[in-house]
Amino acid sequence: MTIKRHSVQLNRELCMGCTNCIKRCPTGAIRVRSGKAQIDEDRCLDCGECIRACPHHAKSAIMDTFDSLKRYPMTIALAAPSLYAQFGPPATRPMVLAALANIGFDDVWEVAVGADIFSRAAMPWIEAALAEGKAPLISSACPVVVRLIQMKYPGLIDHLVPYDAPVEIAARLAREEAVRRSGLQAEEIGIFFISPCPAKRSAVNYPIGRSTSQIDGVIAISDAYPMILAGLETMSETAAERFMNRLMADASGIRWGYSGGEALSLETERYLAVDGIHNVMAILEEVENERLKDVDFIEANACLGGCIGGPLTVANRFSAKSRQRAYIEAARELAAHQPEAIFPADTITLSPWDQVLAPNDALRLDADIMAALRKYEQMEKIAADLPGLDCGACGAPDCESLAEDIVRGQASITDCIFKLKERIRDVASRMSDLEEEMNRHLDVDPEAGHGDDA
Repeated sequence: MTIKRHSVQLNRELCMGCTNCIKRCPTGAIRVRSGKAQIDEDRCLDCGECIRACPHHAKSAIMDTFDSLKRYPMTIALAAPSLYAQFGPPATRPMVLAALANIGFDDVWEVAVGADIFSRAAMPWIEAALAEGKAPLISSACPVVVRLIQMKYPGLIDHLVPYDAPVEIAARLAREEAVRRSGLQAEEIGIFFISPCPAKRSAVNYPIGRSTSQIDGVIAISDAYPMILAGLETMSETAAERFMNRLMADASGIRWGYSGGEALSLETERYLAVDGIHNVMAILEEVENERLKDVDFIEANACLGGCIGGPLTVANRFSAKSRQRAYIEAARELAAHQPEAIFPADTITLSPWDQVLAPNDALRLDADIMAALRKYEQMEKIAADLPGLDCGACGAPDCESLAEDIVRGQASITDCIFKLKERIRDVASRMSDLEEEMNRHLDVDPEAGHGDDA
């Protein structure tokens, strides 16, 4: 079954109904019914947690393929900072970019350029927002976190920094330069992001804060990896020369590849960097309950380790972080010796989103607030009557979710195996009592009470 609205897809043939995925989904978007998982599109964030959790590989990501490049006279690849961390020595940044270009692209741009620009251009807005008392501000770079806030923490939408993610900034600049250099129309240039996660593709199809995206396609790092690796193994010393004098991103942009890099680039000491979707939810609950008042900025990444831990990466996130530090140091050295190669990010202006983010009501029990409250009370009563073991055998991740499904008319109380056993025991007990009563009637002497007729 293909999920139309999202990048995460389910292969029902491979699904064994094991319930591993329902335990990891942060929004309770997955249930197991009739022995197979099913995904609620309205709740799915495309975080990829189910992809990681499924031992049977029944979950995967629908991404663009290299065949999509054929639709455009000119194509440009956008290299995520996390892409570099997939390749260790002797690979260098120019070599990775050159190898990426050689697998079918006319040019390559670094997403880290967009990160540099974001850090500088968004700073005035951030300072003004903090002066107005909007702390803590929350990064909008991770689309999963933005969708999560829209769904579970809509009261925090105003805390999001309302600017495009670095990949969108880099895509716009890459297209503008390509139009100037090539003479082609903007629509004739295909911009493809080499992505560590499926959520980026969903963000292209359903942009955040904009009506359209600057990106035309999203290809998984895991799909590009073997071709880039093959190119690196056979690369000559001169093959990467064209990128050596045009490396535009500095160390701060490369640092965005792992958790904490964005916050450091904003040059604030009162920041918090949290990674892992369940850790992010714990922090957002702290903010929502006004228990986090000593922080100005929160960098939240859905993936453990940040983008280097994305579900579509190849390298172990710990080794990837070690490699990323080497790339960051190399970028610092480049900036020291070739400052003219650094992109003049402070000359670029950004405009905030032109669309207001709306809450996602997927978790609401009813559109009518009074009906929703009644259903919530009913749900609490049902949940209190359930065993509270959260075993997942019912096909829902926990007892509260099963109670919600019952209220919504999507499940019954006997989906709980413990309640089913109770029901069976009750029926068996009643059957036993009935049988005993029948036996007592059958054992009565038919002549009793007729002694006077003798």
